[in-house]
Amino acid sequence: MKKQRNHTTTIVTYALLAAIGAAPFALPDAFIIPTVQAATYTEQPPVLELTGIVRDFKEWNVPGGHIDFDKDGRSSTLMGCSGLIWCGNVATQLGADGNPTFTGNGFSVDTQWTDSGGQSICYALYDATLGDSAGTKACDSTGGIDSQASFDQWYTDVAGVNMSAPLTLRLLREPDGSYVFDDKVDLIYSTRGGFFPIDERLYGNPPVKKSVDHNFHFTFELHTRFTYDASGAQVFQFTGDDDVWVFVDGKLVIDLGGIHVARSQYVDLNRLGLEDGKTYSLDFFFAERNRTQSNFRIVTNLELQSRDLTGITEQFD
Repeated sequence: MKKQRNHTTTIVTYALLAAIGAAPFALPDAFIIPTVQAATYTEQPPVLELTGIVRDFKEWNVPGGHIDFDKDGRSSTLMGCSGLIWCGNVATQLGADGNPTFTGNGFSVDTQWTDSGGQSICYALYDATLGDSAGTKACDSTGGIDSQASFDQWYTDVAGVNMSAPLTLRLLREPDGSYVFDDKVDLIYSTRGGFFPIDERLYGNPPVKKSVDHNFHFTFELHTRFTYDASGAQVFQFTGDDDVWVFVDGKLVIDLGGIHVARSQYVDLNRLGLEDGKTYSLDFFFAERNRTQSNFRIVTNLELQSRDLTGITEQFD
C-alpha cells in the first residue's frame, strides 16, 4: 500500500542558508524544498549511500594537462562572454553511451528560466502554459569546452589523460523527509573547505600552488534509479559549481554548464510526464574545472539507489 503523505512547500532563501553557514559564496537562486510530516516517513532509510565515479585531470599548463581544466582561469573573455551559467552545450537527450553528448551549440545566460513560483529551472523544461518565465541569453559560447574530442574524455577512462576511482556520497534524511548532501556540513568535506574528494589522491594536487591548495580538476558521474510517485511531489535540486548536467529517463532536466560561482536549478518531476509507480533513471554529471571554490549541495526527496558502476577500469587508481 502506498504511504499517505501530506505536503507543504517551503521557499528557502540565501538568507536562511547563510544563517546556517551553508553558503559562503555568491548569492544563489532561491529554491524549493518539499516538506512533509516526519511521522509519515518512518519507513525511509536514514541515509542514502550513492556510489559514482570520480576522474582526476591535470590542469592545462602542465605535462599531460587537459585543455578544458583551468585554462587561463577560464576568464569571461575565454568563455566567450560573461553570464550566470553556460547552457546548451550538451544535447537534451542522453547519449547512447550513457554520457552527455557535446553539441557546442551553447549560450551564456544573463537570467535563468523560472517556473511559476520563481524557481530556476532548466531552459529545456520551459513551458509558458505552466506559468514559466523565459530566461535571457547573452551570446553563443561553448562554456570553456574546447571541442567534442576534449569533452568526450570527461566521463570516460582514458589512459594518460585521467585517473578514476569510485566515490560514495552519503545523503542524510532530514526531518521533512528530504535527503541532503551538503559539503558545508558533511563530516568529511566541511573540514576540507569544499567538495574536494581527491585531495592528494590520483594525480594529486596541482604542482602549481596558488591561493588554495586542493585537487581542483576532476569530474564526477553518478547513475541512480528511483520509483516515481505521482502524489509524492518529488523534486531534485542542485546548488554548486562548476558544470552540472542531470538527466531523468535520459532527458536533460538540469543544465548548469560552464565555470561559475555556485548556482541552483530545480526540477519538479511531475512536469516530466512520468508514469506513476514506474522505475526511472537519474544520471548526474559534475565537473570541477577551476580554482578557487568547489561547492556541492543536493536536496531531493527521491529515494535514489545507485545502479551498477560501468565505465571504470580501476587500473588508474
